[in-house]
Amino acid sequence: MIRVELVKLARRPRTWVAIGLLCLLPAIVAVFLATTRISPPPGQGAAFLSAVLQSGSLYPAAALALVLPIFLPVAVAVVAGDAVAGESSQGTLRYLLVRPVRRTSLLVAKLAAVVVFVVGAVLAVAGTSYVVGVSLFGAGDPVAVVRALPEVTGGDDAVAGTGPAGGGGAAQQPTAGGQVGGAGAGARPGADTGDSTAAADDQAARDRAQSSVSSLSGEALSPADLAARLLGAMGYVTVSMLGVAAIALFLSTLVDSPQGATLGALAAIILSGVLLTLQAAAAVTPYMPTRYWLAWVDFFRQPILWRDIMRGIGLQAVYVLVFLGAAWANFMTKDVKS
Repeated sequence: MIRVELVKLARRPRTWVAIGLLCLLPAIVAVFLATTRISPPPGQGAAFLSAVLQSGSLYPAAALALVLPIFLPVAVAVVAGDAVAGESSQGTLRYLLVRPVRRTSLLVAKLAAVVVFVVGAVLAVAGTSYVVGVSLFGAGDPVAVVRALPEVTGGDDAVAGTGPAGGGGAAQQPTAGGQVGGAGAGARPGADTGDSTAAADDQAARDRAQSSVSSLSGEALSPADLAARLLGAMGYVTVSMLGVAAIALFLSTLVDSPQGATLGALAAIILSGVLLTLQAAAAVTPYMPTRYWLAWVDFFRQPILWRDIMRGIGLQAVYVLVFLGAAWANFMTKDVKS
């Protein structure tokens, strides 16, 4: 059953169009950056976008920041919303269940296909962005990257993707991509201090961080360390999108229109984003599905800040369990004969 659903997913042109568009957006942005050599100032635009001119190795992280707020959730909602409602609208659901197929097995197969799509989309975005970034910008000078990225202190009250702690309200929802600026900006390795030690600092930083890039905290990351952190960020983004998939899959069992299920899931995401900007909704914002979406930025700090990452994983786990349970309960009693 799972194999059948995966084959159906692979044969649908919509699947490849969605993945292609997700990969195309970062590629277009990269071409403009490489052509004009004008990047957003630090603290503006997507995370890491201000530093990719110095290091293309960081472009997969910038690409994730570009697609995460809107495009990736839309793609996931479309695929998950069509999982059951699409079969129902085409009249094929009743024939699937007439065969000796258990409803639980069918729902699990649909879920597996959605998970494969989410993982494939994230891998495709990161992989193509790495190739594009390194091809257009090169691996980069580690000292230049240290200078380009703001130094950030990550206290216990820091919020992923925000400025200093205690920003409240709108600050809790990171900017598009969540480039982090803020407290603790001090002298960076190799920074131009205006004294006779600047050149020595530059050479020392190059010796220490050769073939490396910088973390958000200004510490050099080796290629292996950067790859591990990118994998962690990709895994976190995947988990975040599973929450969207669970909501859309539940709605897909409620309605017979895949468009209705998709729009319902997107409405929930938009509502979450709006509430995160309202101080009046501060009591519920910690439980909004998008609250910790951009906590993956904390993978690129030195040391890694795990607080918001773990909270985000826990929150998405609750959404997945609750909405998948609701989807199963509804699908088991769904009338497919009428």
